[in-house]
Amino acid sequence: IKDIQGKKVVLYTRPRRFEKTLNMSMLKYFYCVKENAYLFEGLQISKDKDIMQHQNKYPVISITLKEMRYNTYQQQKKYFLEIIQEIIGYYEELLTSKKLNIIEKCKLNRYVEEVVDEVALSQSLLLLSQCLEKHYGEKVVILIDEYDVPLQHAYIKGYYDEMVEFIRNVFSAVLKTNTSLQLGVLTGCLRIVKESIFTGLNNFSVYGITEEISAQYFGFTPQEVKQALKDYDLLAYEEEVKNWYDGYKFGNQEIYNPWSIINYLEQASRTSNQQPVSFWAKVVMIW
Repeated sequence: IKDIQGKKVVLYTRPRRFEKTLNMSMLKYFYCVKENAYLFEGLQISKDKDIMQHQNKYPVISITLKEMRYNTYQQQKKYFLEIIQEIIGYYEELLTSKKLNIIEKCKLNRYVEEVVDEVALSQSLLLLSQCLEKHYGEKVVILIDEYDVPLQHAYIKGYYDEMVEFIRNVFSAVLKTNTSLQLGVLTGCLRIVKESIFTGLNNFSVYGITEEISAQYFGFTPQEVKQALKDYDLLAYEEEVKNWYDGYKFGNQEIYNPWSIINYLEQASRTSNQQPVSFWAKVVMIW
């Protein structure tokens, strides 16, 4: 939270199962006007008075594109419309807001009624952010999780060019010249070439696995793993756990895979088997 304060648009790229979605959820609960402040009580961030001035202050648009894996471009657009409808449902007060004019409310209702064309769909996040700013009187935080999934699937299924153009139009509208934007954060496994979908995007920061900034915030550090093992009375297995689940390095930070650590702690706490095993590989028997 502190690292992204003052940034405009940030992209984090990390492998699968490295807490990207968890971190995005945390940001939503911290910033959103509709979420609960008690979740951060007593935590380190709560001691920073400057940062806490931003808590529960902004309307937040939080979406994930991880399910955009359809076989055709038309199916992808239909699912994206459902994402927009879900946001409108979350902020249903916009449809009757006295702070919005009749044209803005009419446009929002068109998404609900599914009578929008591709141009309107590509401008949907921009319209929503503008309406939210007018209604709440604050700029908008936009969180886009797994931004690269529809592009990966489009490449496999043969409609990559169409999907790139659509995503580029969506991102350019909401992240490039949007005066209603307070902060934009994106996550993904891959860094798509900037010139393809982030063309002309100013104040754009990319933090991948080679960057030192925020390296310790995705995955578990050795100190965190040691504390977790201690909490579960498994400190005697520290060296074995290191041999099994260590091996990642983000920037200059040694990192453990959180998926494996969490699964190991669960297994060791509910069974008599406290030896590490692989939680990624599945053995397939062929007869």
